[in-house]
Amino acid sequence: QVQLRESGPGLVKASQTLSLTCSVSGASITTGDYYWSWIRQPPGKGLEWIGAMSFDGIDYYSPHFPSDTVISRDTSKNQISLQLSSVTPEDTAVYFCANSDGLVKTSGITKDDFASWGQGTQVTVSE
Repeated sequence: QVQLRESGPGLVKASQTLSLTCSVSGASITTGDYYWSWIRQPPGKGLEWIGAMSFDGIDYYSPHFPSDTVISRDTSKNQISLQLSSVTPEDTAVYFCANSDGLVKTSGITKDDFASWGQGTQVTVSE
């Protein structure tokens, strides 16, 4: 059973860089046809797909996020990371990592589009 756990600071100041980590257990991030996504849900809004890292190390990004958004991986720790630069209060959200068998659609996503989810981590961006 794949388990994902997000970690990172709960509070970030505007203009700083947000860094989050997803620790994966029960599967290797380098095998199968798994894609490891970062997704967020701002308060009162729907799910937003940020991007993904494939099992073979290719990163994909939503065009709705800044071009300096970075998703990376540490294969020795079986972790996927997310960096959002120059955050604003609009980046306040619950951030999730999730995995899927193949790259799913990148907009209009639902929880059913992914096989496993982390519990999510609340990130608040202050002025």
